[in-house]
Amino acid sequence: MGIGTGIALIVIGAILVFALDVDLGWIDLDTVGYILMAAGLVVAIISLVLLTRRRQTIATSRSAVDPASGETVTRRTTESDDPLA
Repeated sequence: MGIGTGIALIVIGAILVFALDVDLGWIDLDTVGYILMAAGLVVAIISLVLLTRRRQTIATSRSAVDPASGETVTRRTTESDDPLA
């Protein structure tokens, strides 16, 4: 579920509320439309929050042979885009 799903829910809800004039005895389409628009707004907001919180970490591992001793040396580095890390 992402931003596109939230927008789709908002559009479907708006169509139910503003474009359709159908009277069904067992369901109120206006209420369903408002619920869908609210759900779409919540989904879009949650998607944006999770998108901004996504962090990228790059781990690099390099192996080399020490010419003096012949031992294998492994060097690992980690880089992060998070300014607080």
